[in-house]
Amino acid sequence: MECKSCASLSGAQRISPGPPIYKGRYWTLEHAYPTRLMGWLVLVLNRHATALHELTVEEFTEFHLLIPQIITLLQIKFSSTKEYILCLAEKEGFEHVHVHFIPRAADLPDEFKGTKIFGLMGEDGRIPEVELAALCEELQELF
Repeated sequence: MECKSCASLSGAQRISPGPPIYKGRYWTLEHAYPTRLMGWLVLVLNRHATALHELTVEEFTEFHLLIPQIITLLQIKFSSTKEYILCLAEKEGFEHVHVHFIPRAADLPDEFKGTKIFGLMGEDGRIPEVELAALCEELQELF
């Protein structure tokens, strides 16, 4: 199975219709797609690795520095009352290390709280591509 994260990072087959929000030496910040939730960000390791224990000290250092910036962005832009951070990298084609940063609104229905948030991923009701691309450009400027 081809790594969809590697294909997206290389530009061969982008996942998000928007531009990267941040491109660092070791990590790239993207908006998840397809999703119904504005602000669902994904921090993707720039090289292929499938487990956190494979990361270098330098990769962990950049990751560590990005966490407060991403959380602050979610809170300010999306008025999150909580922020979820998840690293699973288990779905076929997405075993590449990536970390989800998800704003949780106060009015999020119980059916989507916790790991059930993944119920907001998928084609049903997804954010229109044009709208998501504009959001990514705005987030680039805020980041």
